[in-house]
Amino acid sequence: VVFFLRLLEAQLQDQRREHEEEVEALKNEVDAMKEEMEKQQQAFLQTLQLSPEAQVEFGLQQEITRLTNENLDLKELLEKLEKNEKKLKKQLKIYMKKVQDFEASQAMVPAERRRHERNMQVAVQRKEKDFQGMLEYYKEDEPLLIRNLIT
Repeated sequence: VVFFLRLLEAQLQDQRREHEEEVEALKNEVDAMKEEMEKQQQAFLQTLQLSPEAQVEFGLQQEITRLTNENLDLKELLEKLEKNEKKLKKQLKIYMKKVQDFEASQAMVPAERRRHERNMQVAVQRKEKDFQGMLEYYKEDEPLLIRNLIT
């Protein structure tokens, strides 16, 4: 019973700590939003004091700033996606080379060896029923087994 109470107390303390951290993060977020709102209010009040032409120019400057920031964010995203594309292309080339090497190694295996491998496959299938997942094979048969597993 004491162990159970200690366990519950530890869980309660963990939850309390997580809650306090979450509340602190939310307070920081609210403070940041308040600061941003105050800046926007000051800018709005300054805009109201300007002439109509100056208000339009100020609005255009604000929009240019917003679009510039948005463009920078999009450029960063584009660079990230391009890096990912290059990485995936490299992986594709590696896998294509492995497939070609595997196919080339299979083409070099004599017909008699292939018949022997087919006979081994039948034996493997029977063993699978007995052992359900255990498999015995020769090291040189590994590429053929991998190909058959994939297909």
